[in-house]
Amino acid sequence: MWETQRENMRYRFENFMAKGGISIFISLFVLFILCLVIAVLLRGILILIFPENDMIGNGFEHIWAIFLMMTDPGNMGIDMGSSGWVRISAVFAGMLGVIIFSMLIAFITTQVEIMLDDLKKGHSRVIEENQTLILGWNERIIDIIRELIIANESEEDAVIVVLADREKEEMDYDIASHISDTKSTRIITRSGTTSSITMLKRVRASKARSAIILGACTEGDSEEEKRVSDAKVIKTILALIGCQKDRNAENGGTEATGEVSDNRINIVAEIFFRENRELLATFESGLINSVDSWDILGRILVQTSRTSGLAVVYNEILSFDGCELYFTAIPASAAGKTFSEIKYHYSDGIPMGLRKNEGLFGLRPSPDTILEAGDELLLIAEDDSTITFSQDPITQPSDHPFTMRRLDSSTERELILGWHSVTPTIIREYAGYLPDGSVIDIVIRDPAPHIIQDVEELNEAHPELAISVLHSDPMTLTGLSSLRPFTYDNIIILSQNEGDISAERIDSETLFILLLLRKILKDRGITERQTKLITQVLNSENQELITQTNVDDFLISNKMISMIFAQLSEESTMKTVYANLFEETGSEIYLKPADLYFNSLPMDLPFADLMGAATKRNEICIGYRVGSRADDPKSNFGIILNPSKTASIHLAKDDFLVVLAEDEY
Repeated sequence: MWETQRENMRYRFENFMAKGGISIFISLFVLFILCLVIAVLLRGILILIFPENDMIGNGFEHIWAIFLMMTDPGNMGIDMGSSGWVRISAVFAGMLGVIIFSMLIAFITTQVEIMLDDLKKGHSRVIEENQTLILGWNERIIDIIRELIIANESEEDAVIVVLADREKEEMDYDIASHISDTKSTRIITRSGTTSSITMLKRVRASKARSAIILGACTEGDSEEEKRVSDAKVIKTILALIGCQKDRNAENGGTEATGEVSDNRINIVAEIFFRENRELLATFESGLINSVDSWDILGRILVQTSRTSGLAVVYNEILSFDGCELYFTAIPASAAGKTFSEIKYHYSDGIPMGLRKNEGLFGLRPSPDTILEAGDELLLIAEDDSTITFSQDPITQPSDHPFTMRRLDSSTERELILGWHSVTPTIIREYAGYLPDGSVIDIVIRDPAPHIIQDVEELNEAHPELAISVLHSDPMTLTGLSSLRPFTYDNIIILSQNEGDISAERIDSETLFILLLLRKILKDRGITERQTKLITQVLNSENQELITQTNVDDFLISNKMISMIFAQLSEESTMKTVYANLFEETGSEIYLKPADLYFNSLPMDLPFADLMGAATKRNEICIGYRVGSRADDPKSNFGIILNPSKTASIHLAKDDFLVVLAEDEY
């Protein structure tokens, strides 16, 4: 019986202690009171036995003395005049006090350490509203945060919340070491599983304005890892939608319906496989966008190889730093005007596209298109706050002598150094641009069987092109020279090892090849090369190194993808714009020689005249390039977008117009 009661008491005590810090504190407090009572009883018994040694003479004063001795053993001096027997109670009280308070100090220290450790792990609840959520962590996150900081400059107190399955201290260190000035943006990090509704509630996802969901791996990882990443991203989307069911409770209403399609925040997700991106269509939410980053990059790489300077244009348009793309509703007074007329009614902003009130969008609509109430213009402008409609035209273009002609089209030879999963996309895009009979040579050190098979399938799909795999090592001077690289029209440098996932290694090999190409130029005495060099750089911090290698154009891949993610998180409808802009069919951006538009150059003229000259070719001029500054990174490689329409420009024969056109000719 006694054993059973003892076991029950021990069981209950263990359960009580398992509740955490408060139960331990209560136990220590009860133990202190119990020891105080025992010490007081011992002293009372000794005083009763030896009344002549009672130096205090008051029972309550004895209790107070014992309390003081337990809390501070130095107070045992109170009994200096007492006999040795009474001093025993003082020693006993002091020893009990030392033991209990040592336990209490140890407990407090442990609890403070637990609290600090919990703070370091980032488990506390976020109470922000209208924040941008970044869910997950990969090599692009720093560039995404940089872009969002620029986008938030006009806000007084913007917030970015990062939730990732990573230690908070590591995230904070990485962000702080790469971004020294966050301007008006606060960055909050939390550690946890992105697909957990509990964790999403902790970062108050239901109050976020947008969410960027990053993949759990890189393009260089295995197919299995990428499929696992896609599954996590889709699960995170479901969790994001699920946690929004509680937003009505926070608002004190019944806003949410609880359906899967009930999504109210702008979600941008990185998904690797097409079938998984198509799966998102079942969510029936226009606010959920999936991005095939490398497919977009492949298209941009090809367009860049067709037009020198285009990478700089895209870098500015896609970034929040400089000119950007905005949708703006036309005022009622603009209804009835043509698309060609309205271009001169904005002091800042050049219309590039039109979204009708039925939701249909098109780039470079016909100049005679009549604008209607409810239509929206796509403009390239400095900032959305500077887009103002003027009832009267700001200026009107002058008419300059013009002879309609087009650039010559001839077969081309393209050289691709290396292989990447984006290579098939590059070749398919080239097929839409290159004249029949053009050549594409792919140089691979040791091509894997599946690469040979992919190239054979591409040859079958595009018989009008001659696509070949050349077995050579572009990382050696001998191997690169044997290719006679400067007999090609374009050279695109990709990863030299299909399995590479290290951005630093890929960039190092790219830089090495560029230096080898520069040496070949010098050794052969080529002073003016016709071949364009195009490459991708994964790490944006290697930009300055790349600019020293005489490369014509380079794409900072991770930065470019990060800009697209950031833009879509701010404006989900931009995906339609990108789909139109990066397609081979339809309208794209080109840099065309200035003498295509004017019979006599050089001349000084306002920018509005460049816009008017482009209209004659059914094109839209959004800027120009100063040819003499094409190699100067400090001058943005000569690219000037959206200048003032009245700004005077000295246009020379080696300058270019940046235009939105149907083709490059």
